[in-house]
Amino acid sequence: MSENTKNRDKKRKGLSSLNKNDVLQFLINNAIIIVLFVLMLIIIVLEPSFVSLDNFTNILTQASTRTIFALGVGTIIVAKGTDLSLGRQVGLAAVISASLLQAPNYAYKMYPDMPILPVIVPILLVMLITGAFSGINGFIVAKFKVDPFIATLGMMVVVYGVTSIYFDRPPYGAQPIGGLDPRFTKIAQGSFDLGGVKIPYIVLYAIIAVALMWFLWNKTRFGKNLFAVGGNAEAAAVSGINVGKMIILVYILAGLLYGFGASLEAARIGSATNNTGNGYELDAIAACIVGGLSFSGGIGSIAGIVTGVLIFQVIAYGLTFVGVNAYLQFIIKGLIIVTAVAIDNRKYIKRK
Repeated sequence: MSENTKNRDKKRKGLSSLNKNDVLQFLINNAIIIVLFVLMLIIIVLEPSFVSLDNFTNILTQASTRTIFALGVGTIIVAKGTDLSLGRQVGLAAVISASLLQAPNYAYKMYPDMPILPVIVPILLVMLITGAFSGINGFIVAKFKVDPFIATLGMMVVVYGVTSIYFDRPPYGAQPIGGLDPRFTKIAQGSFDLGGVKIPYIVLYAIIAVALMWFLWNKTRFGKNLFAVGGNAEAAAVSGINVGKMIILVYILAGLLYGFGASLEAARIGSATNNTGNGYELDAIAACIVGGLSFSGGIGSIAGIVTGVLIFQVIAYGLTFVGVNAYLQFIIKGLIIVTAVAIDNRKYIKRK
């Protein structure tokens, strides 16, 4: 056998081995997305009527607020943090905004003598409140070097206590805050016609939030500093970035998004309780990890966050649509979260 023939055989074997390794690596790195798509296909096969314009619109409507929440916590994850208080902050903002925007003629108003407020005022108020709570999270993480998991876990409990005290106020006590002003509910439940297709207003707000966050991440100094801090905080500090200030700003930004999204969520549902938003933090974090963000920091994209949210929402809606037991859905969701984090950790270890 000639030397050229031997070399060609070696190259073929090398390419074959490389291709196999590449394919295997691709399958492992994208295993959770592949599984989710297979699950989607199973749902469609079991119930072909799932593929319809109405269902697609409903999924987009439900995914809109989840996208806004995920944009907030996703920014924190890129900065190598996390936020377990997200869900409870959503509950606080939903309860406050709902209580300030009840219909004037509703018999069980929390504030019967309060004048009619412009809708934007309570929304801005709750954004400031959640921004402040998140800013405290950021301050604790940045200045006292408390692990984000512990800092936000503590804040989660604190915020739930504050929400419950506010919610359980006389004279009506702990009952759902309903009878919302039609002006308020319309901003989330209303829609406009686009070529014969009704597009919910809430979807438009989510698109605007996505566009703004994409610009912030990709076209501003804030975005460059965000990825620098998440990738290597020590190197970022050496290069002149105020890491502590950056972390606080990241948390404040996330809090503003929580407050805005929570107001829309209250308007979409038409009521609020102290348990509104419970568990939303897990959905948002899981969607971010499925969408390619990493707990190791400095990695991620806005498109990935949106993709992760949509995949999760399609699965959740689809499982309900085909009649899967609600408790079994919790098990499936938990397995997805654990698998996504395990795959993320594997990628991080390999990079190291």
